[in-house]
Amino acid sequence: MTTPLDLKKLKIRPLAERRSLTCADDILVAPNAPLRPLPEAVQPLIADCAQRIRAARKGGASVMLIYGAHLLRNGAALILDRLLAAKWLTHLATNGAGTIHDWEYAWLGASTESVRENVATGSFGTWDETATNIHRALLAGALDGLGYGRALGRYIAEDGAKLPAPEELARAIAAAPEHPLTAARADLLRAMREQSWPAGRIRVEHRWRQNSILAAAWRHNVAVTVHPGIGYDIITNHPVFSGSAIGRAGELDFKLFAGAVAGLNGGVVLSIGSAIMGPQVFEKALSCVNNLRLQEGRGVVSGHSIFVVDLQDGGGWDWTQGEPPKTNPAYYLRFCKSYARMGGTMRYAQCDNLTFVQHLHRELQRL
Repeated sequence: MTTPLDLKKLKIRPLAERRSLTCADDILVAPNAPLRPLPEAVQPLIADCAQRIRAARKGGASVMLIYGAHLLRNGAALILDRLLAAKWLTHLATNGAGTIHDWEYAWLGASTESVRENVATGSFGTWDETATNIHRALLAGALDGLGYGRALGRYIAEDGAKLPAPEELARAIAAAPEHPLTAARADLLRAMREQSWPAGRIRVEHRWRQNSILAAAWRHNVAVTVHPGIGYDIITNHPVFSGSAIGRAGELDFKLFAGAVAGLNGGVVLSIGSAIMGPQVFEKALSCVNNLRLQEGRGVVSGHSIFVVDLQDGGGWDWTQGEPPKTNPAYYLRFCKSYARMGGTMRYAQCDNLTFVQHLHRELQRL
């Protein structure tokens, strides 16, 4: 029988020893920077998207941005900050990678590594500060009822977190073992003891926090959710790794995400560079919302618009004409197929994600 790997024995390294491939100062794009060239076919779609967002906000409907890590890595943080400040977006959602790069840019001012080189040496992802701080943010945030996105956003925006004394946690667990926070308290207590984290305020200065989308969402009080997979992200590669902490944070965020989906009548979904997480999470959340609505005698979510943006060509299929047959390779493009099945209208734009966001922001400024 296979024996589980003992991650407590991993040799971890400080981020200072890593050769980071991208620097925050080099990638960040100013909101008023010259617009990048936009494919001619995408121009009318941008105008339509902006008008639908305007109508959605006027009607009080959700406008959700579901994004992959490359939107951050391409330097869109300041543009998204403007969109959040102007209240064009009501909900953000990303994957685990989106948060790892977000935190590393905010704290180190650099991110990304060579997967090929570092897996071969057993050093890929074994970076102390990344896993330590993200886990600490999630464990501290759980005590305040925060999911992954808001807990880490607060941690970055407020430069750290406050941890209770271990004795206080132990007393609370013993006094009320059935309390909803008992498991979160136990996870934090274990981490504090194993990692020698002190009680009290732990200050972690984020000198490049302008690069953080999560911190911007926290400042503007816009919900941001994270939808991780256990084993997907480098924060697994550390003795502090806690599947329960990540799972708990992800559970809270899925419910919050579904709450935003519940407000999508007449709303807008932007799925930008999220080929797997976005459609997978959205379809489950929409089903949950419709399940509850039908029990209440209400209609399912309707009137919503979905704009999917990616670099692939969409399989050469016109998705406005319906779904391709299984014999067509386009049928297997989940980021198109799944969203096309979600009611409302779905439009696909083959476009660089930063270029799309740049032009959308500029169009919204004109409205």
